[in-house]
Amino acid sequence: MSQDVVNLINHVQGAYARCIDNGQLEAWPDFFEENCTYKITTADNYAQGLEAGVIFANSRGMLRDRVASLREANIYERHVYRHFLGQPWILAEDAAEVSSETSFFVARIMRDGTTDVYATGRYLDVYRLNGGAPKLRERIVVCDSSRFDTLLALPL
Repeated sequence: MSQDVVNLINHVQGAYARCIDNGQLEAWPDFFEENCTYKITTADNYAQGLEAGVIFANSRGMLRDRVASLREANIYERHVYRHFLGQPWILAEDAAEVSSETSFFVARIMRDGTTDVYATGRYLDVYRLNGGAPKLRERIVVCDSSRFDTLLALPL
């Protein structure tokens, strides 16, 4: 494992979180390859190998549709996230792909200023390196808790 790969993945992780935290959701799907997997699940379901996720998408188009519905169709109390990320742990790497695990902590800030711990867990990622411009082929968001707020609107 090279330090360059760790730095590269760390940089992409930071840009991903910044995109969501700054409300730039239209740019969020650009972190993914066209054919990708994005799933939010629980630690229990993941450990048992259960495929069902709270949220599931298998293409960048589905991610764009999710953003469009958030902006135009869904009704939810406006809020923002603030992500705190651990350092990525490289699980495997070759010339074309990197698999990593990164711990996360997400705080949710409501319009009235109320701030809560929203989610903790880990990202299980597979990045295609694409000549130094990593794109997510797969992101499995494994949340530590099996309880989900009904306001799971924004991407984690």
